[in-house]
Amino acid sequence: MDWNRYRYRFLSRWPLPAPPAAVYAALERAEDYPRWWPQVREATRLDDTTGVITIRSLLPYAMTFTAREVRRDPAGGVLEIAITGDIEGWARWTVTAHGSGSLARYEQVVDVTKPLLRTFAVPGRPLFRVNHRLMMRAGRRGLLRHLRAV
Repeated sequence: MDWNRYRYRFLSRWPLPAPPAAVYAALERAEDYPRWWPQVREATRLDDTTGVITIRSLLPYAMTFTAREVRRDPAGGVLEIAITGDIEGWARWTVTAHGSGSLARYEQVVDVTKPLLRTFAVPGRPLFRVNHRLMMRAGRRGLLRHLRAV
C-alpha cells in the first residue's frame, strides 16, 4: 500500500502588520481560534499542553483531532504540535520579524486517517488542497481582524 497517497504537506506564509510578539500571543491561544478563524469550529483545551480541535472548510466534511504541544518557544517564535485523530502528523507556526510587521509561517505534514478522506485520497487531492488553501486564507484574514481589535 502506498502510504504517500494519504500524506499531505502544506506551507503557508502570512505577512501581518503586527509585531511578532503580538502574533505569537494570538497563535499560542488555540482555544481562541474559533473566535477569529471561521473554519476552526471548536477548540477545547484538555490540559496545559493538549486540546481537541474540529475544523471544517468549504468541502462538506469536518475533521477532529487532538493537538499536543511538543514545542513552545516564545523567544524563537515557534509553536509546534503533534496531531492525532482524523489526521495524524505535526504542524508548526514560526513567527519572525518581517519589515515593519511579522511573518507567520505555517508548516504541516499529516497523513489522512479519516475513512471518507482516504477513499477519495487520489481523485480528491486537488480539491483537498484548494480547501486547505481557502481555510488558510480565511484564517489570515480573521487573524488580521483579531490583531486590530486587540
